[in-house]
Amino acid sequence: MKSIIELDGNTLTRQQIEEIAKGHATVALATDSIERIRLSRERIEKRLAEGQTIYGVNTGFGKLSNIKIEEDDIELLQLNLLRSDATGVGQPFPTDVVRAMMVLRANALARGFSGIREETVQLLLDFINKGVHPIVPSQGSVGASGDLAPLSHLALVLVGEGKAEFNGEVMSGSEALQQAGLSPVRLQAKEGLALVNGTQAMTGIGVLTVNEAERIGLAADMAASLTLEALKGITSAFDPALLAVRPHPELELVGGRIRKWLEGSKRVTKQGEIRMQDAYSLRCIPQVHGASWQSFFYAENRVQTEMNATTDNPIVLENGEVLSGGHFHGQPIALAMDFLKIGVSEWANISERRTERMVNPQLNEGLPPFLATNPGIECGLMIAQYTAASIVSENKVLAHPSSVDSIPTSGNQEDHVSMGTTSARQVRQIVRNAALVIAIEMICASQAIYLDKAEEQLSPTTRKYLEKVREFCPPLLADQPIGDEIEALAEYLLTSDALVKEYM
Repeated sequence: MKSIIELDGNTLTRQQIEEIAKGHATVALATDSIERIRLSRERIEKRLAEGQTIYGVNTGFGKLSNIKIEEDDIELLQLNLLRSDATGVGQPFPTDVVRAMMVLRANALARGFSGIREETVQLLLDFINKGVHPIVPSQGSVGASGDLAPLSHLALVLVGEGKAEFNGEVMSGSEALQQAGLSPVRLQAKEGLALVNGTQAMTGIGVLTVNEAERIGLAADMAASLTLEALKGITSAFDPALLAVRPHPELELVGGRIRKWLEGSKRVTKQGEIRMQDAYSLRCIPQVHGASWQSFFYAENRVQTEMNATTDNPIVLENGEVLSGGHFHGQPIALAMDFLKIGVSEWANISERRTERMVNPQLNEGLPPFLATNPGIECGLMIAQYTAASIVSENKVLAHPSSVDSIPTSGNQEDHVSMGTTSARQVRQIVRNAALVIAIEMICASQAIYLDKAEEQLSPTTRKYLEKVREFCPPLLADQPIGDEIEALAEYLLTSDALVKEYM
């Protein structure tokens, strides 16, 4: 039995969005949201009846906003907006992103500041509940006057146009509606604009990516713990009194988490027992991982605010005024996604350096060269480090901040844009890349521990997690391809909440 999540415009969580995006929950409008939507619609209709001029309702859009639209053309104006703006290109967004976009747009409309009709919002919810998924190309948004192109492709299906996937088949929007037992809407004043003038593409990707990044950050901390045991790392660097003199909360969070996970380990060492100090990739785990967690918490906070915000223009205020502003501009999410890009890239960067220390015979504390069972005739995990190096190099390109690349649109009326959807697309790729790099580190740590016959010396926590790693990639007894194993473990790291439920 699927749970029902009520949308009230104020209380939606990132965990609920993921549940809906995965098809594990249905959605409904909260009672108070229905009333707010109705009141907002009444205010728009009252203003129109009084003959007032309202941007995007009885005027053109963007640079064309000074052109007055006659009453008989108001409905056509809204339909033409969707048709003209549906110019996206490239690979379609995956289904989970499309579903996240739909629930986020419905939640924004549920706040009652957009002047849309209840039946139009309800059809959007019906799409989610019945599995009608518009085909939304991933390229084409500059992230400023809303995610116009992506949301227009989504909204076209509501009027029986565009393309959609239903029951695993791609078909016309009209056919998808018919097969789902739904009827298209006929847009009225303001409704086309209300559907497309928002940040739901970048925020939808952002919400799902924040959830995945949380799992990958914890996986990075766990991988570091396993590597510390594989290389007999010095835990004195994680002493709570030492970390407290530089009081960044995230630094202490990582240090405390690793201390807890390594409790009872007979593999780790104290300062001076074997050597005085470790290389930075081991000694500076709290500082580097902690800084990346700072980027995570910042992005999480911004996304949480945006998913319960009104991103539209014009806004129908409770006092009846209809005011134009800039709430469609994606800069808050663009900067957050760019910051998260850098943070997640650093989890991968330092992970690759720890992998190098385990495979490099000059650095790996006497372990076999490249963790091979029979070095020389076998190369062991030499090329796994190549793969990690290739991926972190790719991440460095993707981590360039897209938000600094504003470019004018709409005849220079929209002369600063956020590029937030590009940032969001890039950060999700970076997170997925980081999962592969961290999976490689875990596999190398597992092999190092196997070759050193050290399983019995691990802490109870890391030993339990090592067993999970070995479900995907058992110790290598000879050279063999392990690309599939790396990808399977990475997918587990991206989707499993085991660490989140236990340690966050």
